[in-house]
Amino acid sequence: MTSVQASPATAAGDALGTVRAVAARIRERVRRRLPAVAVDALFAAALFAGVCVLSHEVLRARPVSFLLVQTGLTLPLVWRRRAPLPVFCCVAAAAFGQWLADLQTPTDVALLVALYTVAAACDRRRLMVAFAILEAGIVLATVAWAEHHRGVATFASLSAMAVTAAVFGGNTRSRRDHLAFLEDRAVRLERERDQRAQLAVADERARIAREMHDIVTHNLSVMVALADGAVFAQGRSPDRAETAMRQVSATGRQAITDMRRFLGVLRADEPDALRHPMPGISQLESLADQVRAAGLPTVLTVTGDPGPVPAAAQLTVYRLVQEALTNTLKHAPAGTRAEVRIGCAPDTLTVTVTDDGPVPAAAATGRPGADGAARSPGHGIPGMRERAAAYGGSLTAGPVPGGGWRVTAVLVLGAPPEAL
Repeated sequence: MTSVQASPATAAGDALGTVRAVAARIRERVRRRLPAVAVDALFAAALFAGVCVLSHEVLRARPVSFLLVQTGLTLPLVWRRRAPLPVFCCVAAAAFGQWLADLQTPTDVALLVALYTVAAACDRRRLMVAFAILEAGIVLATVAWAEHHRGVATFASLSAMAVTAAVFGGNTRSRRDHLAFLEDRAVRLERERDQRAQLAVADERARIAREMHDIVTHNLSVMVALADGAVFAQGRSPDRAETAMRQVSATGRQAITDMRRFLGVLRADEPDALRHPMPGISQLESLADQVRAAGLPTVLTVTGDPGPVPAAAQLTVYRLVQEALTNTLKHAPAGTRAEVRIGCAPDTLTVTVTDDGPVPAAAATGRPGADGAARSPGHGIPGMRERAAAYGGSLTAGPVPGGGWRVTAVLVLGAPPEAL
């Protein structure tokens, strides 16, 4: 087998990347353990000590001027992050004094650091002010050093370094602003995701509440009606009372089955949920038999082909009819008859449930009871409207001229359900 050796350029690049990673980790640790002022103070002290070591000859020759200038150049750097532009002005004044006094020291780096800080922390207008101040000082130094034939070279080198410091500072600011934007965007997206999750939970709770209301209310209403009939027939016809109680038992078992089926749909991982689908138009006849047994004669008519109708839409139709018949069973007096009509068209489904029970004039907001008092609509009719609206349809409920109560719902099959 042949071994592949890395080229010198690749090895150097890997080494440089390792050095940068180590330096980044060191900076991060220092930043965590020390405040920014302490870091800047250490930098200023190190710069001051380094210049003293490198410029020891100038220090011996002109100690007072040297110490004053170096202190003015390095000491303000301690507060460079808190007040970038004032610190730059102080450092620039010291640097201009150094240039005019012709002190040959390498402390110009302090001025470049101050300019970098202005570019990284301030807006463009303040950066331009700082850059103009620096260029003015460079021009003065160039004029002062013209007799030493250093003017043009000094102007070019100092200007190039100033531009470089400003560019690096601007890049740092842009990167920091971009990171802040990304962090803010991530926070906003997370907040929006949480809000969407809360809305989804609220919609799911409302859907579960509607299903529970329809299942429990209908079956309990049928059971109450059958039990009342059994009590009434107990003394006159024991056989009829026994039949009614058996129907109560069957209705209770049906309620348990419906609840298990509904909970199975919620737990989609259970295989039984697929073998026991939710009720649809084909189960309306069984529903009509239930209410007939409870004492409400009901006629069911289905026109059109319900086969192509989606299962979710069929469940909505079933729940609408179930709730309408339950309301009639609870509130209409004895002797009332009901009629259910289902119209299946390619694009729409029409559900009409009508009864011939008397409706007093006082019933303006809800189905009247057998005693003639208006009943509150409760959660039944609003829930029915929500089901119809989920399919882009509408629902109306109210008295019929000449007596009776009618519920009419229209579902648009082309509209995707929002929350069933």
